[in-house]
Amino acid sequence: MQPCLIALLVITAAISLPVAAQGMQVPKPSPGLMPNPAAGKALFEKSCASCHGARLQGSDQGPPMLSTIYEPSHHGDAAFQLAVRNGSRAHHWQFGDMAPVSGLTPDEVAQITAYVRLEPRKAGIQ
Repeated sequence: MQPCLIALLVITAAISLPVAAQGMQVPKPSPGLMPNPAAGKALFEKSCASCHGARLQGSDQGPPMLSTIYEPSHHGDAAFQLAVRNGSRAHHWQFGDMAPVSGLTPDEVAQITAYVRLEPRKAGIQ
């Protein structure tokens, strides 16, 4: 096995272990799905904007998504999947806990995540 593949497997296992240890299964999008930020924008507007703002700027109900806090190095894609399925405890912001969001599939959450990842970059947030 190539060293890069071994390193990737070790990193993936290390990241997955805390979630697995808590008894949570991470929802997974369909194999081969190519998330589309445009599709994600429409889904975000329908299911997320009421709390996170129509332009991801946040509201009095939820934090802005235009933030380095939502970079992949801090909150990986699995964090979005888990937050939608299970909700999320307040830990960076003072908005209270996030309730689960019903009616979204893992594929739809992957589309939303693609949109949320693209917009900060377009706004110059690295």
